Amino acid sequence: MTAATTIVVRRAEVLARLDAIVREFPRVSLASSLGAEDMVLTDIILRERLPVRIFTLDTGRLHADTVGLIGRVKAHYGHDIEVFRPVAESVDAYVREHGANAFYESVDLRKRCCAIRKVEPLARALSGQQAWVTGLRRAQAVTRTDLPWREHDAVHGIEKFNPLADWSEDDVWTCLRSAGVPYNPLHDRGYPSIGCDPCTRAIRPGEDVRAGRWWWESSDSKECGLHVATASASEVALER
Repeated sequence: MTAATTIVVRRAEVLARLDAIVREFPRVSLASSLGAEDMVLTDIILRERLPVRIFTLDTGRLHADTVGLIGRVKAHYGHDIEVFRPVAESVDAYVREHGANAFYESVDLRKRCCAIRKVEPLARALSGQQAWVTGLRRAQAVTRTDLPWREHDAVHGIEKFNPLADWSEDDVWTCLRSAGVPYNPLHDRGYPSIGCDPCTRAIRPGEDVRAGRWWWESSDSKECGLHVATASASEVALER
């Protein structure tokens, strides 16, 4: 098959997975990081008018290009992405006690920042939902090599789906470009994985795709707490 034919088949597979999800779970959300993978899912959901709520987390430290993509989605599809933000008092307390950039000092302080800016808003966003969808892929990180396409999220007490789990980087970009999907321009400037501005850098040739995320830490600790497959609820609560 040609690359174009392959991606048509791959999109159809993902659409079938999403169709199955919404038939089983009437209240389902896509948690979008506004990264390339999530834009693939956003495009399929909105083009096919699937009843999937789409939300994102604005941590208050995102790149301007990332925030700007929210408006570009509205202009392209006529659809508003719901935005959840951290509790201002929690952010202020962290900054007063530790400093605005304390996440560089230790993994613990970095995870505490992620807990305030990401984990707690995610919990609010998923409240009342029966399932959530992510753009995670197995090839993204050493912490995701065994990623299933469906799993139970014990922390939030709902089902979690990763429809692109078996997709390659080439699959993602062929899909985006063939469908003219808007995406974050930082991807064109060497950012394959994009998080908060102070915690993300462009990668160098030959580096792992997530090398630019929390680059001062070892690769086996590079998760923020949003995707914890084996952690207990008490362990995640400590991050908060």
